[in-house]
Amino acid sequence: MIKTAILVDGGYYKKRVSQYIKEESPKDAANTLYRYCQKHIRFGDREQNFLYRVFYYDCPPSSKKVYNPLTQQEVNLGKSPIYRWNTEFLEELKSKRKFAIRLGSLVEEQAVYNLIPEVTKKLLNGKMKIEDLSEEDLFLSIRQKGIDMRIAMDIVYMALKQQVDKIVLIAGDSDFVPAAKLARREGIDFVLDPMGAIIKPELYENIDGLKSFPLRSKESFNEDFQTPWNNPNPSNFY
Repeated sequence: MIKTAILVDGGYYKKRVSQYIKEESPKDAANTLYRYCQKHIRFGDREQNFLYRVFYYDCPPSSKKVYNPLTQQEVNLGKSPIYRWNTEFLEELKSKRKFAIRLGSLVEEQAVYNLIPEVTKKLLNGKMKIEDLSEEDLFLSIRQKGIDMRIAMDIVYMALKQQVDKIVLIAGDSDFVPAAKLARREGIDFVLDPMGAIIKPELYENIDGLKSFPLRSKESFNEDFQTPWNNPNPSNFY
């Protein structure tokens, strides 16, 4: 039996899923993540996996007031639908069996509204005028702090304490490489799940495997979650 820990970079996960599933309620979104993690346990690589824990890394939503240069008004983020959705989503995850929430923080003092890159190109190319701008052409930029550090610390701790045999990291960048190297030296099977995204070639030499599940469309994504598992021990997730 392979004891497996699943680590989820929340910001990355939500960005990838949003391309295929739109307008989920916080409860449904939490269930979607739960089922996605189940796949790594019930659909393992020739071995029976047993879940140690799912670690979810994210930041609590901002309640800061931010100036919108287009409307020339302050926006109270604490009263926004996004704030309510993310708050309820985190609460739903907290109630899930074997889910551990690791929260970082937002660099709120640097929060600012920016133009979407494609809109900037249109303005510079003369294909769009400033007076044509709408609120949909802006996005709120708030940098996260402490997420990568928490992911790395948990990888290192679990590896040195030999708490697990296998670590599945749902992420897409290279910040985890030093921690992954240490884990592999300690005998941990380290698997990366970029959720179908293309990773940098140099990442391959620092992981033991690459495994993602289909993310083709909303319909196929949902249908895929309902595929029966041939695992003789379906309770291994619990």
